[in-house]
Amino acid sequence: MDYARLADKALAGECLSRDESRAVLTSPDDEVLDLLAAAYRVRRHYWGNQVQLHVLQNAKSGLCPEDCNYCSQSSVSDAEIDKYPYLEKEQIVEAARRAKIAGAVRYCIVASGRGPTNNEVDFVSDVVRSIKDEMDIELCACVGILDEAKAGQLAEAGVDRLNHNLNTSERYTPEIVTSHTYEDRLGTLRAARSAGLELCTGAIFGMGETDEDVIDVLSDLRELAPDSIPINFLIPIQGTPLEEIHELTPNHCLRQLALARFLNPSAEIRIAGGREVHLRSMQAMGLYAANSIFVDGYLTEPGQKTADAQEMIADLGFEVVAGEAGAPVENAGEAGNPMTAGAPEQGIRQPEVVGAPGSGA
Repeated sequence: MDYARLADKALAGECLSRDESRAVLTSPDDEVLDLLAAAYRVRRHYWGNQVQLHVLQNAKSGLCPEDCNYCSQSSVSDAEIDKYPYLEKEQIVEAARRAKIAGAVRYCIVASGRGPTNNEVDFVSDVVRSIKDEMDIELCACVGILDEAKAGQLAEAGVDRLNHNLNTSERYTPEIVTSHTYEDRLGTLRAARSAGLELCTGAIFGMGETDEDVIDVLSDLRELAPDSIPINFLIPIQGTPLEEIHELTPNHCLRQLALARFLNPSAEIRIAGGREVHLRSMQAMGLYAANSIFVDGYLTEPGQKTADAQEMIADLGFEVVAGEAGAPVENAGEAGNPMTAGAPEQGIRQPEVVGAPGSGA
């Protein structure tokens, strides 16, 4: 396979054929570096050598009626996690203050559950208005299934972005969850967009899906054209129905990230949950396709510390940025290639606080 030609197609705005997408996912291990070099051309065109750091905050944990097989917060999970209803308003506002002081430009209120009640939407809206009245910070909500009225109420209160992941293909969704449908998730995203909210939506790989499912969900994401695409790799948490699934290899994770970049060339692609578990010593290589990572842990699982991530990024010759400085720019890659040039001066900034994959996300 001529991977450079795939990069050319992506940069020209053309969609890879299904056969080309299959070829990416089945590429030999000894061609993964060639594949990453092609994906990096696309990533560098839109994002240069920028990397955004994201940090998760959990406002409501566990207590979820949904039966998502991957999630430690679901009704079918016996995982030992902290479970609590919504934090007090002042606790959430105070966390926003800490995020602002730390230099974050986006703070996300993350809540487990199928979706918020009217009272919960009122509560979140009140919290959001208090935060917006006090400080200049972008707000993201990750609160489950929404209709347009609830999404509109959140938008009117000051929420800027909604996180709600597709997780897997429409075909495979019933194998992972039965308490809601793929269409429910698409409907929430449509409602959010109609209400004027930006979209953050992605997938979880390694749940037993086929390569065809991976292609399907990444193609659906291309059609949705969200602002941000988190790519999760299943963390097989003890006590969940998927606790025994261990299908991913580092190289296959890199193939999936490369395909995500080819099919969604200008999107912010984030390596999310499972990066440390599945990419392991090859985590840095994922940033040749992706331009964003989570640090300091996930909703109920630990993760790489911020200082270690910053060191990894600096060693690549990449630059940590946050917020508007991390917006895509055509031909951003003209700044230089870290594989052939010295590392640029590092402009380390504080990480963003944003939405999370997980129950209700």
